[in-house]
Amino acid sequence: MLWYEQSFGVDYLTVYNHRNGEQAAREVAQMLKWLRLPQQAKVLDLCCGMGRHSLNLAALGFDVTGLDLSEALLKEARASDTFSQVHWIHGDMRCIPSTSLTFDAVVNLFTSFGYFEQDEENRKVLLEMDRVLKPRTKWIIDYLNPDVVVSGLVPLSERKSNGLMIHETRLVEGGMVKKKIAVYEEESAPRHYIEKVKLYTLADFQRMLRGTSLVIDQVFGDYTGSTYVTSVSPRMILVGNKL
Repeated sequence: MLWYEQSFGVDYLTVYNHRNGEQAAREVAQMLKWLRLPQQAKVLDLCCGMGRHSLNLAALGFDVTGLDLSEALLKEARASDTFSQVHWIHGDMRCIPSTSLTFDAVVNLFTSFGYFEQDEENRKVLLEMDRVLKPRTKWIIDYLNPDVVVSGLVPLSERKSNGLMIHETRLVEGGMVKKKIAVYEEESAPRHYIEKVKLYTLADFQRMLRGTSLVIDQVFGDYTGSTYVTSVSPRMILVGNKL
């Protein structure tokens, strides 16, 4: 089983339970300033996870589709969608299961890009975004800042969450930042997971976008809209359009 098929299960909800709806609402408010979407615009939340951003977008009146590979996270998303506002789709971001749907915006958030070791596989995500976006529409990729990740890497940490002890080790290897997670529950044997993200620079994104209709318009360093600075910015948020 590939790491991303295993890691985004029930334990993921505990490991990342510090990500909440209030934070997502603030991020959505900023994203909308960048996107400037028309009323009832069709938005694809690509790798929607447990649906925090999808639900906030839907609550503001947008026609939202949330796609994710994890059935566990989609189950959580559907349970939170009490008014069935979002179209939830199970699928792989490299092959969006949509032949007729097109969107006014695609957002890819919380470092949901770079999961694959080969550049060609990661570029497929960009090609799919290009395919499902209407002309003259907008997109966002909220990605890590590789320079800050490498310089500030914490090799080992542990914490307690929902009664579980979580051990995390981090390293950079083969051009990817890797996090190994061990979840301990009472006397049970620990459950082990791994997460991997390819470390791409802004120049790498520009290279991978060649041959597509996607253009980067702005690059921000966080959700306050600060200018991206490679040495200090916590994030690298790409905001662009499709020609």
